[in-house]
Amino acid sequence: MFFRGRQPESSIWRRFRTSSDGFSFAKEEDYYAAHVVANAERVVDLFHSLSEHLPPAVDIAIEDARNSRQWKGESLALPDVRDAVARLKTPVATFGGVEVSIYTAEDQLTLNPVLELFIYARTDQWLYILKGKGLEEQRMVRTRSWKLKRHEFPPAPELSDVISSTAASLGLTAL
Repeated sequence: MFFRGRQPESSIWRRFRTSSDGFSFAKEEDYYAAHVVANAERVVDLFHSLSEHLPPAVDIAIEDARNSRQWKGESLALPDVRDAVARLKTPVATFGGVEVSIYTAEDQLTLNPVLELFIYARTDQWLYILKGKGLEEQRMVRTRSWKLKRHEFPPAPELSDVISSTAASLGLTAL
């Protein structure tokens, strides 16, 4: 077999992504909104990687839909929040059922319990960031047809334990 120069790099998600990977982007009256749909691992990874574009101090809210527990923290260091989200990536992508929002006065990233990503912002910067991540802008994205009600999420004690320990490590307040 002959190789002609360096092969172009391609990541796994580009090779095996579903055709539904994409986002819709809309300008509302006083903010911009993006709705991102892809496979579970991709959405959770995007949530984590997009958070690096937020300012150094952020607020976070976490809700465990299985047992209706909520936590909130304000003016936390972005690197600490990103480390905490990195620890949550695998269990959240596996089980879902958790809503995590990282936000400031200008931007909000929200991963909902059925693993869809929503972005709300005062500027249109996220349009260009999402395109830079290889997502295709679509007029409308298909939402998850398997949306579950709060009581329909199967038990996931290991996820609940990770969420509780993450909330404690960030010093979040239980609501």
